[in-house]
Amino acid sequence: MTTIAPRDQPLFTPDPLSNRSVSAKNLLIAVDDSNATARALQYVGTLLRETPSVAVTLFHVLNPMPRELMEHGGSENPDMEHQLGEQLRKDQQEWRHMEETLEYPILERALERLRNTGFPTERVTLKLGYAGDVVDTILDEVRSGGYGTLVVTRHGPPGAARLFSSSIADRLSRDLSGIALWVIE
Repeated sequence: MTTIAPRDQPLFTPDPLSNRSVSAKNLLIAVDDSNATARALQYVGTLLRETPSVAVTLFHVLNPMPRELMEHGGSENPDMEHQLGEQLRKDQQEWRHMEETLEYPILERALERLRNTGFPTERVTLKLGYAGDVVDTILDEVRSGGYGTLVVTRHGPPGAARLFSSSIADRLSRDLSGIALWVIE
């Protein structure tokens, strides 16, 4: 995993939703494995590779956890209830590890695409998101990470890409405030 390099005196603005400071020079790029994401990475990398104070986080949201791993059936026997809870936590952890292993290469390919533009990889962080709702997961990361800009893509026909559809980009533009949103088609 690459880490964000220190930035010299970034521009900070308050985020009205979290009372935290956000940096206009700190970008979150939501990525999947689509051609639209490849175009967005090409655009951002080419545009900002010569801007030394800009840091980028490539963020990929994992598939939602299967329903059967959300809760166990329960038991009136306290010992059995404890065993069921422990097994559920173990199963959830195994599923999360398997998903991370399967999905992390998407981040690695995105990093390589950004690197190919000449954008310095020492200013890039790779991060996975965990949740059932893609938009809420992205919004939570934007708000907690101090990002000043969110970059997403708008995909065309259904099935063309799993992660970003027009409805997701539309929801982000409606629900995001105090942060610049770049929607790249």
